[in-house]
Amino acid sequence: MPKPPSRRNKATSAASTDSTSPANSANEDISQQLDPASATITVTAVEVTELTQEEQSDRLLLERKVERAFFEAGKALMELRDRRLYRSTHKTFEDYCRERFGFSRRQPYHLIEAAVIFDNLVEKCERNVHILPTNEWQIRPLSKLDPDIQPGAWEQAVESANGKVPSHRMVKDAVQRIMERTQVPNTYQLGEVCQILAKDNPELRGKSGCWAIISQVNDFSCTVKMWDGEYTVGLQHLKSFNYLPAECEQMQSLSDRITRVYSDLLEETVKSLLQSLGKVNRPYLTELEEKLLSLLESEVKV
Repeated sequence: MPKPPSRRNKATSAASTDSTSPANSANEDISQQLDPASATITVTAVEVTELTQEEQSDRLLLERKVERAFFEAGKALMELRDRRLYRSTHKTFEDYCRERFGFSRRQPYHLIEAAVIFDNLVEKCERNVHILPTNEWQIRPLSKLDPDIQPGAWEQAVESANGKVPSHRMVKDAVQRIMERTQVPNTYQLGEVCQILAKDNPELRGKSGCWAIISQVNDFSCTVKMWDGEYTVGLQHLKSFNYLPAECEQMQSLSDRITRVYSDLLEETVKSLLQSLGKVNRPYLTELEEKLLSLLESEVKV
């Protein structure tokens, strides 16, 4: 009897046929993938949505807040100082700023000065210059210039930055170029007595009209000694009294006497008296003024 055909062979054959077809297909795919010329790269498009009118307005408002952060800080510090809102907890404005905000002695004054300069730039810069400072450090070099010259220096720095916010170095270079063009020789001498012209300098607030003695002569400024310490003052903030050498010596002696007596710990009335002596526009004290100062000297010594 003849044997029936083997199903196993047929199954094996069918399996072999089925398995060969996908393998060949896979090999063909791999072969195509290895050919860079025939490779296909799929890129998913990312849709960039435009801002609505309201979002654009919000963005501009927030950017202005960031730009003006140092300006608002300077204005707030100026009011705290001028109204003496620190007096319930601290003797001096400097102590208050150090303990409340962690500021160094000069930092609050730099911020106050920057706020004044910022106001000046907003008011006087050309209308086509929309770039304003974003921090105090950028505009600190402008403090060496008169307020009328500051906007021009800032515009030059913006131009150097190709219409962007300039760095401290760019502003400093612009200021230096202006100072070199308009440089006035510093003719002040050590020991000379001058009058302080505060103008728009916030660091000299309350010092306008006071006399000061030159203790160091710099290129574009002088270090002067007053009753409550030493200050570096630009030449535009000084005016010589043209005293004789002997009169300058008398003022130096008076300055030393007031300095020895003056202290922030004194009563406000006493400090006001000493400050008024620091504003006399003559190289001597009257008889009554001399008695008052001598009395204070003897009391402080006790």
